[in-house]
Amino acid sequence: MLFSLLVTVREGLEIALIVTILLGYLRSVNQKHQFKAIWAGVGAAAGLSVAVGAGLEIASQELDGRILEAFEGFTMLFAVAVLTWMLFWMKRQAAGISQDLRQRMDSALSRGSIAALVLLAFSSVGREGVETALFLFAGSTNQSSNLAFAGGGVAGFALAAALGVVLYYGSSRLPLRQFFLVSGVVLVVLAAGLLANALADLREATLIRDLGQRPWDTDTIVSMTSNLGKLLHTLLGYDSAPALLQIAVYWGYLLVVGGAYLAWPLGPRRPAPAGSPKGVALPQEVRSHN
Repeated sequence: MLFSLLVTVREGLEIALIVTILLGYLRSVNQKHQFKAIWAGVGAAAGLSVAVGAGLEIASQELDGRILEAFEGFTMLFAVAVLTWMLFWMKRQAAGISQDLRQRMDSALSRGSIAALVLLAFSSVGREGVETALFLFAGSTNQSSNLAFAGGGVAGFALAAALGVVLYYGSSRLPLRQFFLVSGVVLVVLAAGLLANALADLREATLIRDLGQRPWDTDTIVSMTSNLGKLLHTLLGYDSAPALLQIAVYWGYLLVVGGAYLAWPLGPRRPAPAGSPKGVALPQEVRSHN
């Protein structure tokens, strides 16, 4: 539950920020009648994200044995790759994302194109939604309760939606920059755990023959079959007897990617186009939240 909650709060709030920018800009230029186009795009993006998640789940149900282990292992690796790229991309683009969305909406409004508005909302939200679906599926392969995992995801999205409503109505009290910095580090930790788990799955699929020696065994302290062990395994990639390659990959990713993320600079702020309405003045933390 905690894994899905952390992921959906972080990713859901990014989606909420995008929707807030789009709706806030339309409100500022007296185009509230175009809200339905934005919500149509958001709805289509949500449908795509659910379809991707359902497709992965259905595919996994049709597989078994070593093929299933290989499928889950490679899905975890792909999820980590996508998440890593998106973390750095979003941090680099954060300072100018509001202006970029407004410029694209200016273009759509000037042409009177409802389809362009729908596509803008669909592409902007769909990118985040598909990433979320992929990461949730990767994390769900090691969870012990489907109901608790789903409940955590629903709770995370609900919290993100509530924060989005607060942002839309102009609150500047939310420490979004700090939230995204901390949650970004949390996602790096979750991704490191997925990497360790992926290696174990690929070993079970016999695609990796040897992960090296196992320098310790803490199963008598925290068993892999206990509730705590299962929770730590899902969140942190805990293994009571990890192999050397798992240890090296986990700490290597954590230190290299985590350090690079903290040191990665914000992208330059883009100037607003001449003659473009300024729209809603979102808080500074929204315009450069990473």
